[in-house]
Amino acid sequence: MRVILAAFYLIGGIGHLLIPDRFLPIVPDAVPFPRKVILATGLCEIAGALGLLTRRFRWWAGLALAVYAACVFPANLKHAFEGVPVPPLPESWWYHGPRLILQPILVWWALFAAGVVDWSFGQSGAKTREPRSGAAKRTANDGQGHL
Repeated sequence: MRVILAAFYLIGGIGHLLIPDRFLPIVPDAVPFPRKVILATGLCEIAGALGLLTRRFRWWAGLALAVYAACVFPANLKHAFEGVPVPPLPESWWYHGPRLILQPILVWWALFAAGVVDWSFGQSGAKTREPRSGAAKRTANDGQGHL
């Protein structure tokens, strides 16, 4: 899943750098210097994709890509609700509806692929931390109560 997500962001980032003018129509009006923002986000997507493929930067890359996916949501909304054509993307709600619904999943996917969260949206199973106080963990079956 991490490699697929990295490929997705790598392709998207390259697209932002090679054809930034295609993305200009969906940039919300409140965003200053839209062309420069598109180029910067392309670099961020590429850096995030490469970071996902490393152990050293994976956690931070996943966190950054999740924030990025949340930040571009207004552009997705503008694209959908204002009917802004962005060739070769489809202009129908068969495209926009699933894309808008899947945006939160894309945020989660970045966090999951980086080991920031696990399937249950809790701490990553691979990096579960021990309690800082040194106290033994309590379970639902130890008679100490439930969470």
